[in-house]
Amino acid sequence: MKQSPKMREPQPSAAPVITIRDVADAAKTSVGTVSNVLNRPSVVAPATRSRVQDAIAELGFVRHAGAALMRGGRARTIGLIVLDIANPFFTELARGAEAAARERDHLVILCNSDEDPAQEQRYFEALAEQRVLGVLVSPVDERSSTIDWMRERGTAVVLLERSRPDYCSVQADDISGGELAADHLLDLGHRHLVYVTGSLAIGQYGNRLAGVRRALSRRGLGDEALEILEYGSTGTMKEGGQAAADILDRQSGATGIVCANDLLALGVVGALARAGVSVPGEFSIVGYDDIELAEQNALPLTTIRQHKHRMGFAAAQLIIDEAENSVQHTHQQIVFQPELIVRMTTAIHESGS
Repeated sequence: MKQSPKMREPQPSAAPVITIRDVADAAKTSVGTVSNVLNRPSVVAPATRSRVQDAIAELGFVRHAGAALMRGGRARTIGLIVLDIANPFFTELARGAEAAARERDHLVILCNSDEDPAQEQRYFEALAEQRVLGVLVSPVDERSSTIDWMRERGTAVVLLERSRPDYCSVQADDISGGELAADHLLDLGHRHLVYVTGSLAIGQYGNRLAGVRRALSRRGLGDEALEILEYGSTGTMKEGGQAAADILDRQSGATGIVCANDLLALGVVGALARAGVSVPGEFSIVGYDDIELAEQNALPLTTIRQHKHRMGFAAAQLIIDEAENSVQHTHQQIVFQPELIVRMTTAIHESGS
C-alpha cells in the first residue's frame, strides 16, 4: 500500500520587520522627526523625543545602520585610537570617553596602535570605512598626514596628549608635571636624579623630561645632576625592572628617580625590593599617571596624578560637538593641570645638602 507523503509541520512565519514609518505612525509624528531622534536628538523637542523613544521601545524597532550610511549619514560611533591598551592610563581615559558618549547616545570603538604608525593608519582607514562620527587619537606623531586625510574626508578628529592649533586637543601640562616630580625630590634633599623613560619620541615623555630639567635649573643644577635612562617602547614594568638593574650597576650616586609613567616606576620599585634595596631608604621614586595600582601596590607609589577620566570625557564631548555643529564649532585646546600625590616611595635624603 502506497504511503501518503508526510505532512510538513507548519513553519513559524518570520517576525515582521518594524520600519521607521511604523515608529512614526505609532508616535503620531513624521518620518523626518523619527530620523532626527535617531541621528540628532538634540534638535527635537523633549516631549516629542520622549514619545518617539517610547514608540521605538514598544515596537522593538532596531535601526538599520547600513541603510543610514548609504543615505550619506554617519554611524553614532566614535573611534578611539590609543598608543598602548596595556597601560591602565588609557583604560581609564577610554572609560571617560565612553561615559560622555553614552550621555549622548553614542558608542566608542577602541583601537590599539601599539605605537606603530602603520597600524595607526590601518585603524584610521577602517574607521573611515565605518563612517564613524569622529576619532579621538593619541597619535604616534601628531604631524601625521593620516590625521589630515581623515578630516579632509569630513570626519572630526580630536588629539589626545598632543596638540595642534588647527585641531581640538585634550592633554595634561606634562612640563609642569615633570617639574612637580623633580621639585618634590629636590625638596627632600635629593641632588642627583635619574629620569627613567620609554621612548622620548613620545611627546609627553619628552615634555616631562623638560619639566625635570626646569626644576633642576631653578636650583642651579644642570645636566651633571641628571641621568636619563631611555627604553624603547611606551614604558613597561619589565623595562622598569631593567632600569633598576642599570641604576644599581652604575653606582653613580643618584638617590632620586623620576619615572615617565607608573608602570616603569612600579617595575623599578619591585626590582629594587627583590634586590634587597630599601625604598625609600636608599632611593626615592616618583611615578606618573596615578593608575589604580599605584595606590594599591604593596608599597604605595608617590606619583603625579593625571585626570584621566576627565580627559577622556572632555575629548568625547569635543568630538561630538564638532561633528554635530561643524559650522559654529571653534577648536579648543584643553589642558589639565597635574597634581603631586605623596605616598610611601619618597622620603628625606638625610645626607642631602
